[in-house]
Amino acid sequence: MTKQNSILGIIGGSGVYDIDGLTNKHWKKVSSPFGEPSDELLFGELNGQQLVFLPRHGRGHKIPPSEINFRANIDALKRVGVTDVISVSAVGSLREHLTPGTFVIVDQFIDRTFARNKSFFGTGLVAHVSMAHPVCKRLGDHIELAAKEAGISALRGGTYLVMEGPQFSSLAESELYRSWGCDVIGMTNMPEAKLAREAELCYATVAMVTDYDCWHPDHDDVTVEQIIKVLLANADKARALVKHVAPRAGADHKASACSCRSALEYALITAPEARDSGMIARLDAVAGRVLNK
Repeated sequence: MTKQNSILGIIGGSGVYDIDGLTNKHWKKVSSPFGEPSDELLFGELNGQQLVFLPRHGRGHKIPPSEINFRANIDALKRVGVTDVISVSAVGSLREHLTPGTFVIVDQFIDRTFARNKSFFGTGLVAHVSMAHPVCKRLGDHIELAAKEAGISALRGGTYLVMEGPQFSSLAESELYRSWGCDVIGMTNMPEAKLAREAELCYATVAMVTDYDCWHPDHDDVTVEQIIKVLLANADKARALVKHVAPRAGADHKASACSCRSALEYALITAPEARDSGMIARLDAVAGRVLNK
């Protein structure tokens, strides 16, 4: 890859990658010490800006949420030089005003997952990163402006409840999450956001509302045909959003000073002489900046 201030990675469904004007496209297998990523990475250029795409569930949507290797996905993106990550995710709405087709530029998460590896670190090398503000404000600003340019209805700010799945919520759970102040619900952005922070990647989520969660009185009347129609429309808008946000992210000369990119600066707790050599080797891409000082 040529030297750029930022290299943008996109994690989402396969429909997001069919962007008009994307050139020099090629798929490449990237190995990770954390196992197999969801799929090969798709590299391409958009008006000279290099992009890297990763199908979160694999091409053809083969992998359920609980079985996604989030660690390998984030490690692979970091390993090929990605600096900024935009997560594009289908979600259900927990609010009347967040109608199907609305995009939400999420700024908070509540993590209710329980069956996933949530950290690159562990016994032999302990680290604690801050998740008070789990998404990159700078990247969110670019997405917000890009959405306006593309004529996309996008709400800035919102809380994403991440459930384990693969089953959807019970009515009682849906009402509970609403009482907590959550705005949308999905199954994929945790531990993805936590791992991106540990890898010192700028990370932002575009949550694409497909339908209302089961709290809504009209929920049971929604047909599969209606949901697919919204999904297809959302994919069109997601492609337009990526086209508009890519040049903004690539030309951001303040990106290198973003605090996301130094999240590990004071996070390592284990004394250097007590650190496990195997852990250090596995973390060469994720934490090499601080481990090699």
